[in-house]
Amino acid sequence: MKKPFVTLEQLREITKTYPTPFHIYDEKGIRENARLLKKAFSWNPGFKEYFAVKAEPNPYIMKILREEGCGADCSSLTELMLSEAVGLRGSEIMFSSNDTPAGEYTKARELGAYINLDDYTMIDFLKQECGIPETICCRYNPGGVYTVSNGIMDNPGDAKYGMTKDQMKDAFCRLQELGARYFGIHSFLVSNTVTNDYYPMLARTLFELAVELKQETGAQITFINLSGGVGIPYRPDQEPNDILVIGEGVRKAYEEILVPAGLGNVAIFTELGRFMLAPYGHLVTTAIHEKHIYKEYIGVDACAANLMRPAMYGAYHHITVMGKENWPCDHKYDVTGSLCENNDKFAIDRMLPKIDIGDLLVIHDTGAHGFAMGYNYNGKLRSAELLLKEDGSVQLIRRAETPEDYFATLDFTEFFPK
Repeated sequence: MKKPFVTLEQLREITKTYPTPFHIYDEKGIRENARLLKKAFSWNPGFKEYFAVKAEPNPYIMKILREEGCGADCSSLTELMLSEAVGLRGSEIMFSSNDTPAGEYTKARELGAYINLDDYTMIDFLKQECGIPETICCRYNPGGVYTVSNGIMDNPGDAKYGMTKDQMKDAFCRLQELGARYFGIHSFLVSNTVTNDYYPMLARTLFELAVELKQETGAQITFINLSGGVGIPYRPDQEPNDILVIGEGVRKAYEEILVPAGLGNVAIFTELGRFMLAPYGHLVTTAIHEKHIYKEYIGVDACAANLMRPAMYGAYHHITVMGKENWPCDHKYDVTGSLCENNDKFAIDRMLPKIDIGDLLVIHDTGAHGFAMGYNYNGKLRSAELLLKEDGSVQLIRRAETPEDYFATLDFTEFFPK
């Protein structure tokens, strides 16, 4: 059973200052997990984690991860600006984007970030906009269906990301002609895998590609970026990934493929978001209504605007009714928000303890792709974000939106004069 990192007593004290709903993050858990990842890849001297900013674009969280040695994986201008704001520059930033506006490449070049090209046609686009850097990366898409020992994982052939193998070869040759000297290889194939097999299998694919590219193009490959895809167990009955086992699997592939090919000094990069943060975030909400019709409903003060994954994907997020952790789960509920959309449900037919109006509910694993995916449909306002610090204190790291924020972009109209 999943256990919240905050107690009912803590939440009651917090809600005296910060009303629900809010997202809260566990600094201690974040730091410990970052250190565990670093330990798993300590065999590689050049290893670096580039935290996927899209998962939780908050500078307070990014600063914690920077202190633990992490860089930033960015895919937009504002993510680059956030990274700059927390002191990241140069090789601490990986800019992996697609269908990229010209100005975003210019900002990435200004910061000295690694630029990861998603398509062959972007080479001349980048050249014309801001020039080809000395170090450049290209994203690979192997096509087909990607499988591991426990079955089909995803279908890269349907994904919009990356280049074919032949395009990778052509890209490396063209980039060398334009002055590039050092190269990286990147690939993002699947999301949220709960298996220790994925990274080692991806590593073998990319390591074999690196050897082939070196032999056929003469390019000097300095890093291989395994990107994201290492997931978490959202359901309490799932076995979590063992990052130490994963790191060891990548090491074995490295020793078997890269070292004999003279590529034993290649750095390994990762771009993890979900693995780094998801378990260390909760959406805290209050039961405010109950409804008894054809089903039993509990209405809470959060909605899909605060966490859209259940509505968008049918994703499971575990729910703890605080103070009733040891009560029998003998009531079947749909737990809903107030949006005018029938998919605004955090749980459907979920067996939970009896919920009373005023109960505090913790929705688990919202530290990544939780607040970050929020929106303002129905005029809903984004919640506050809080940080549970290592000393037990709580810090506001993003205030809740107000109606003034919602209307701010209309302040040039006759309805909202300045």
